[in-house]
Amino acid sequence: MSEEKTKQADTVKKKDSRRKTPVTVCWFRRDLRLEDNHALWQALRTGRSVLPIFIFDAEILGALKEKEDRRVTFIFSAIEAINCRLREHHHSAILCLHGKPVEIFEKLLEDYSIREVCCNEDYEPYAVARDREVDQLLVSRGVPFRRFKDQVIFHKDDILTAAGKPYSVYTPYSRAWLSRYRQEEQLFYPSEELLDNLLKEVPPVLTLEEIGFRDLGFSYPDAEVDDSVIAGYCQTRDLPALQGVTRMGVHLRFGTVSIRKLALRASLFSETYLKELIWREFFMQVLWHFPYVADGPFRKKYESILWENNEEDFRRWCNGSTGYPMVDAGMRELITTGFMHNRVRMVTASFLTKHLLIDWRWGEAWFAAKLLDFDLASNNGNWQWVAGTGCDAAPYFRIFNPVEQQKRFDTHQEYIRHWIPELGTSAYPAPMVDHIFARQRALQRYNV
Repeated sequence: MSEEKTKQADTVKKKDSRRKTPVTVCWFRRDLRLEDNHALWQALRTGRSVLPIFIFDAEILGALKEKEDRRVTFIFSAIEAINCRLREHHHSAILCLHGKPVEIFEKLLEDYSIREVCCNEDYEPYAVARDREVDQLLVSRGVPFRRFKDQVIFHKDDILTAAGKPYSVYTPYSRAWLSRYRQEEQLFYPSEELLDNLLKEVPPVLTLEEIGFRDLGFSYPDAEVDDSVIAGYCQTRDLPALQGVTRMGVHLRFGTVSIRKLALRASLFSETYLKELIWREFFMQVLWHFPYVADGPFRKKYESILWENNEEDFRRWCNGSTGYPMVDAGMRELITTGFMHNRVRMVTASFLTKHLLIDWRWGEAWFAAKLLDFDLASNNGNWQWVAGTGCDAAPYFRIFNPVEQQKRFDTHQEYIRHWIPELGTSAYPAPMVDHIFARQRALQRYNV
């Protein structure tokens, strides 16, 4: 028999074996870790071999304009780190696929004897629609599609008012969240001892280039954060020149850390930091219960704000050349690193919406394209909070003074001088708009 025919015969045998062996599929999404992964734990306990998969969704990737997108590279790196461990210790790996999820599952149903699909829930509108489509396909084939809570402590209808309604203000939500968190025992899902239940199959490696992207090299924040950073968070969180924040955003976004373990550490060392994690879940439940906020204001009357929407002003804001150092430093940090300090995010967003009177959705889209830790619920919620169109008891008259913010939180100009080396020279532009004038204009426009 020729070598080619031998390969063909081996391929046929593998396909026959796949079709005969009943498997549970574990679909990785925003949960790129083996430790404390709810869906993985549930899949490994079914008693069947588990086929782990990840789908590079063509719908999502197709919308990304930059083909050096750092987030795609981050996902590849996280999966490869998992696969290195699985190949070495369990003769297995996550099967990476590229395409539309429902079409991918149609093919998987032909190639494998799938008895069940497990995954962790996602609450964004696109993800909900995608999962509904996959669910319909699987149900039509008699395959259960089981989804689990994993990327949050509380979700959907877990935290409601006494009247059974979703919260639309953070403070009472956070009180209810904390009360329930302190009363309930938190469950963890240790999968390590069950990993030998993974299907003994090492699939071919899918590369970035095969899905149309390139890796230009980038250093990502460490997934390990020291307890001292969490403990000192209350004192350091507003000072952008310090390494006083955890930079866990990207890891929470893609699930390379466990929210349960991070919340536990926060509860031990810093309630201030724990409340930041509650903000994340607050915005998630707002998006879940009021999905229209993805495209418009939570408070619908603010749909009629008469924005200036000057394109040249927007360009200067994007490039960090407004003449306001705190704003410009933040925008340059974002372009260079994919990160911006949270205090500075508020200042830059307030400047765009209140000083320049540019629609918050323009800024939201720019952050969505540039932020390494972009999360729809948090990005949308925070932009609407700053713009005064969202969930807030005192919305539109909060207008940050970028000069005073810099004096207060970057007193020695360490942060702004790091990002604006030409500061104090003729190369740095004068302020593009007067603060007092811009503030009065914004108040008048919002009042109308």
